[in-house]
Amino acid sequence: MNTVSEQAVSIVSGPPLSDEPGLGTLTLPGFLREVTQLYGDREAIAAHTPEGIVRWSYAQLWERAIEVARALRACGIGKDGRVGVLMTNRPEWIAAVFGASLAGGIAVPLSTFSTAAELDQLLTLSGVSVLLFERRVLTKDFAAVLTELEPALESAGLGPMQSARYPFLRRLAMIGSPLPGAAIETWDTFLARGRAEPRELVEATGAAARPSDTAVLFFSSGSTSAPKGVLSAHRGVAIQMWRFRRLFGFGPEDDVRAWVANGFFWSGNFAQALGSTLAAGGSLVLQPVFDAPAALEIMQAERVNFPGAWPHQWAQLEAAPNWGTVDLSAMRFVDYYTPIARHPTVSCRWTEPGRAYGNTETFTITTCYPANTPDEVHAGSSGEALPGVTVEIVDPLDGEVVPRGERGEICVKGPTLMLGYLGTPLTETLDTQGFFHTGDSGYLDDIGRLFWEGRLSDIIKTGGANVSPLEVDEALLTYPGVKVTRTVGVPHDTLGEIVVACIVPHADADLDPEQIRTFLRERLASYKIPRQVLLFDENDIALTGSAKIKTSDLRALAAERLRTP
Repeated sequence: MNTVSEQAVSIVSGPPLSDEPGLGTLTLPGFLREVTQLYGDREAIAAHTPEGIVRWSYAQLWERAIEVARALRACGIGKDGRVGVLMTNRPEWIAAVFGASLAGGIAVPLSTFSTAAELDQLLTLSGVSVLLFERRVLTKDFAAVLTELEPALESAGLGPMQSARYPFLRRLAMIGSPLPGAAIETWDTFLARGRAEPRELVEATGAAARPSDTAVLFFSSGSTSAPKGVLSAHRGVAIQMWRFRRLFGFGPEDDVRAWVANGFFWSGNFAQALGSTLAAGGSLVLQPVFDAPAALEIMQAERVNFPGAWPHQWAQLEAAPNWGTVDLSAMRFVDYYTPIARHPTVSCRWTEPGRAYGNTETFTITTCYPANTPDEVHAGSSGEALPGVTVEIVDPLDGEVVPRGERGEICVKGPTLMLGYLGTPLTETLDTQGFFHTGDSGYLDDIGRLFWEGRLSDIIKTGGANVSPLEVDEALLTYPGVKVTRTVGVPHDTLGEIVVACIVPHADADLDPEQIRTFLRERLASYKIPRQVLLFDENDIALTGSAKIKTSDLRALAAERLRTP
């Protein structure tokens, strides 16, 4: 309950965390152990991989995670050792992340969208000691990328790695065909390392994990060009995994069969899809790389009832050639406002807990309403404060709390708040009251509902992913002939926003937008590549690109240019 003084100002607190129902063990090893004890022989994973269909029960998932933990222990991973996991959604990803925690380490999920330059940056920042990766993802060969970044890998043999470029990196293991002579083990060779490690020591290590210990290191694009490493405690991650089960209303009797289009290296997919499904004794139906026609066939074959995708992926599914012929009648937990709910074989009426607000820094949600909340209750809001969470709205200039109903910067604190950014003192991240200033704009209404209205910063949210315009601009400024560049997000029907680069060329330069996009493809992940490159003369950009002009003005100019034939 809010105090009387809180009613007049923009501060609201959720119920005490101790009152939240449905929370289980608050460590990753404890979570996996608990769901294994509850659901042992039930199917946990049904993976459609290039090598065939793989099915693991909960008991088998536990054994595979123990196997990875023993191998990591043999590689020298102990308490707080960092383990990079660079894979698509496949069984080994899940075993690797839980295995890292069972070994006492910190799992560091890395995006398979990463270019060579981005992967180099992530490896440098993260300081991983062991890297577990999938060799081929679509057209990428990560073994080739890594040996190009560190030539010593190619001929170092299978002993511990010694690299001046990555001084902490000691071992690499990959899923895929071997690279003869390289310091990269095959997956089977890596697992074989752990067979001499006592199982009871691994289980004891997992049991010794404390909720306050660091569990994971996720990377998020923030308001600066460099990726931010977000360190989260076991407690924060586990709370959200149990919490999403409660908010979705899942139980073992629902036989949840979840398919998700996007990687678990995004914290939202990890907590929401993976967490809620395993917490409820369901099965994760894995497709390593999103392909709309294949996804529909998988959903039909596996009787998926809980699909998850971003708006542009829903549109691709609806446009797939087999959309009209697949049987999706098993669907139960599909939001009424998504295209799949309109499929001729789907007859459910359900709304997800989509009225929510969160950040990677809070390992997803801090405000939310549960599934099937009536429209008149959520009223278009972003939810109410969750247990243990406090939200306040402050004036972004002076930091003072604003009156209830007034717009300002959203600030949050609570039990899932990060331990901090990698390499940044916590005092430089939180204010003196322990609040995290999100950089987002919003307000609290008179009954404490949060209304998110956009970003105070210029981060572009496209298809569910965050893109830093500064990162794009830094890459563009290395292209010959670019004098000035400002990248903005322009509203889009299915992606939310599209990335648009606004460029002023040098007077003698003849720039071609498609050649610029080709140049960026070698330096940035695919979702960061501008969908449009617009060329302006210097007078145009001077009116809209100075520090005194809002990004919204440049965004409006870009949108107008795109509308003009």
